Amino acid sequence: MSIFEALMLLSFGAAWPTQIFKSYTSKSTKGKSVLFLYIVILGYLSGIIHKILYSRDIVMVLYIINLLMVSTDILLYYRNKAYEKNTVQ
Repeated sequence: MSIFEALMLLSFGAAWPTQIFKSYTSKSTKGKSVLFLYIVILGYLSGIIHKILYSRDIVMVLYIINLLMVSTDILLYYRNKAYEKNTVQ
């Protein structure tokens, strides 16, 4: 297990709850890039695949937690996009 990899994932993971809360409460897509979120998902999936194939350890749990948080933010993005569409009309 790499302590530096774990620290990186913990650092990134600490930011996602704030973003999820902001997405949930603002009901706005302003300032969000869904493409960026999908790129982050790709990175976490790549990390998980690497862990499965080459280096199975507990750090994979951090990848999965982060992946779930980013996925939640993506779902909120689409919810907010629909909300914006319905409130404009």
